[in-house]
Amino acid sequence: MTEEPRRKDSEIRHPNSTMGCGHKDDKASLASSQIASFSHQPHQPLSTPASKEVWKKGGRMFSILLAVHLALLACTLVSSGAFEKIAVHDYDVFFLLTVMMLIVIIWIIFYLVGTSRGPDAILCKDSHAGPIWLRGGLILFAIFSLVMDVFKIGYYSSFYSCLSAIKIIYPIVQAIFVVIQTYFLWISAKDCVHVHLNVTRCGLMLTLTTNLAVWMSAVTDESVHKAHSKLKKNVTEEIFRWILKAGMRTSSAEECNCNSQICQIFKNGYFWLYPFNIEYSLFASAMVYVMWKNVGRIIDHHSHHIHHLKFRLFRRTFFVGIMLGLLILVSGLGVLIVYEVQVNSSTESSKKSQALTMYYIFNIVCLGLMSLVCIGGSVIYRFDKRDMDRHKNPTRTLDVALLMGAALGQYAISYYSIVAIVASTPRDAISALNLTYALLMIAQHTFQNIFIIEGLHRQPPKEDHKHDSHQKDLYGLTFVNINAVSLRVPDSGSTLAPSTASGTEAIHPSDLVRSLTAPKKMNWRRKFLREISMFLLLSNIILWIMPAFGARPQFDNDTELNFYGDSMWPAIVDICLPFGIFYRMHAVASLLEVYIMS
Repeated sequence: MTEEPRRKDSEIRHPNSTMGCGHKDDKASLASSQIASFSHQPHQPLSTPASKEVWKKGGRMFSILLAVHLALLACTLVSSGAFEKIAVHDYDVFFLLTVMMLIVIIWIIFYLVGTSRGPDAILCKDSHAGPIWLRGGLILFAIFSLVMDVFKIGYYSSFYSCLSAIKIIYPIVQAIFVVIQTYFLWISAKDCVHVHLNVTRCGLMLTLTTNLAVWMSAVTDESVHKAHSKLKKNVTEEIFRWILKAGMRTSSAEECNCNSQICQIFKNGYFWLYPFNIEYSLFASAMVYVMWKNVGRIIDHHSHHIHHLKFRLFRRTFFVGIMLGLLILVSGLGVLIVYEVQVNSSTESSKKSQALTMYYIFNIVCLGLMSLVCIGGSVIYRFDKRDMDRHKNPTRTLDVALLMGAALGQYAISYYSIVAIVASTPRDAISALNLTYALLMIAQHTFQNIFIIEGLHRQPPKEDHKHDSHQKDLYGLTFVNINAVSLRVPDSGSTLAPSTASGTEAIHPSDLVRSLTAPKKMNWRRKFLREISMFLLLSNIILWIMPAFGARPQFDNDTELNFYGDSMWPAIVDICLPFGIFYRMHAVASLLEVYIMS
């Protein structure tokens, strides 16, 4: 009789908070409780949470296998459709992507209408998942993606009579997919679902795979377009025609000429908006992956710290990092404009050399400053008194993995450039600048990863412990809100007579109000970390803008092109550069989190 209430109390978990859902399932304690329960109740079945935990890895494995097969199929079609000699056309790729997006749209509607509204469907939420700045960036990229779809529809509608209908249907479906997925991630990014587990896992993996497939297709289109526009100026007409046949997949565009001015505007417009669509797909993929990790997750609200951090940009800073970062950002925009004008419009080799020299000098200065600042930030962390946050955090784990993985793309390009420069002769000033640029790129990525990863693993600054007990007593005596504190002060004087009797010194009510309302002084370490984070954030923005919007010195500098050949070097750049571009934007999001955590 005494064991029955105890058994029920150990099995039934009621959520006490929106960010926590009972005690975390410890394997040893769970096993012992099940053995004890089994010994007293031999015919009682296992509890439902334990059964779900047993099948957790099996459900994950099935959804992973589904995602792997779909990803390989999409990658095969996208890569095959990129070559004209293979009998896979671009409209085959569009058809597959359209079907995948339609299935994802149906599942998202099912999730929003059915799964998420079921009883005990979402017992808790992950406070670390889907922060407001990540969802805000997702909405920003989604808006530009919708504009890109409008340009695509206008471009393909200009000569719809000689094109497959799927080319017009695809951007329409993609626009609907972007709207529905953005709304889904905005309201459901923090969910820890506990019903329809296998269906939800498979749906999320299908969504993740669809975003990656759209990303691969966009990267292929954008990279081939940029590479052809660059190579057309550097190689002979015969070689360019061979590359065009080997790489251009939109062969139908040659049959349907885009002669009108409005058609050219649509064509150039959606190519310029490709970087935003690429980043949108990757941002959405990262958020969907975290949701997949949180399916069936039980969060311990005792160890799962909830930090309500406020984003205050122009408060408690010296403005040095912001001003220096803005200077780098504006200077980089000027360098990009001059570089594009001189490289694309001028046929003189001297103008091209001047543009490359200017580009390399700016990047060398920028990367050198960023490397020094990252080293300084890592040194400051050595004196930081904050504890390391060792709790389970799928969002942080994914951020670290993406930072380390995406950096490999730029590492590969830099090492290929170093080998080509060192082995090539003769060596001129541009080659020396290119070598310095490649070495600094490797160093900057390394030091910045160290700084960001260490910052992400630091706990937010705690309030002054000296006032914690006083504030608790103050909360017990207040009967209005915190902005209009009113204390019931007895005539005898001190408000903390019970606390004084228990060993705590008496504090005057005015001191308590002052300790609560006065802003805490920020130490010099936190101020310097904020300045460093803001400078790196703005610098990474300009280093994302420059390659994403046309600055490709890898094709304008003939050293690597002549060393590796006209087929190998474009393949290296087209594969590795998208990862390097994504690294910059993901570093911006991570640095913003480090800034707020500081």
